[in-house]
Amino acid sequence: MMAEDEQKKDETSENEAPEQDAPQDEGDQAAGPVAEEASGEELGSSPEESQEEPAAEEGRGTDAAASPDASSTPPAEEESEAEDVAPPAEPAAAAPASEGDELPWKEKRRLERSRRPHEAGAQRSAEERKAERGERRKRKAAERRKERGAARAKKDGKGTGTPVAEHDANAAKVRQGIVVSDKGQKSITVRIDVVRRHPTYEKVVRNTRTLHAHDERNEAGEGDTVRVVETRPLSKTKRWRLVEVVEKAK
Repeated sequence: MMAEDEQKKDETSENEAPEQDAPQDEGDQAAGPVAEEASGEELGSSPEESQEEPAAEEGRGTDAAASPDASSTPPAEEESEAEDVAPPAEPAAAAPASEGDELPWKEKRRLERSRRPHEAGAQRSAEERKAERGERRKRKAAERRKERGAARAKKDGKGTGTPVAEHDANAAKVRQGIVVSDKGQKSITVRIDVVRRHPTYEKVVRNTRTLHAHDERNEAGEGDTVRVVETRPLSKTKRWRLVEVVEKAK
């Protein structure tokens, strides 16, 4: 029984295998001519199409020659596209402030000297260093004198400058008044009457003042009209000097 079952299974499997292979072969056979035609169309074209393609290529060449800018983008558009594509430029970093910008000039000089390369020289004694220092100072002093002389000569060559203004001595003040006292020795007291019109109210304003004058020969007496002139301080209160007696008192 087992052997018969195995034989039946073998027969059924042999019968089914050709049936399954047959559709595949039929499909391949049916699709074969179509695929070959399609491949033929892709690989080679018909004579009519081959004639049309050169004409189309010639038309394209004439169009490209007629309008060269048609195939390529305008330069302005290319620049705009390049700007859009280019990354934004980074802001320039601020220059770092140097260390010696805020230092005094002496500190700057000391810093510069410390940064200079130093070469060890021959061993010298204190006297030799002192003599060398003196020579260096003399040389620098000569250079300074030369520079100052050149600057002075340049300044003198520009012009004489503004001449000194000549000041005339101010005329001494002269006043006329009446002697009110001659009791002092070589001194008189003079009353000065001032009469003027007020600038705003136009009223006549009278004012008096007294001053002390020097009378060397005691010429003036009380009530006399005299003329006095301003002078240097002769005493604590005397700043005037008698010039003449205009009118004697009656």
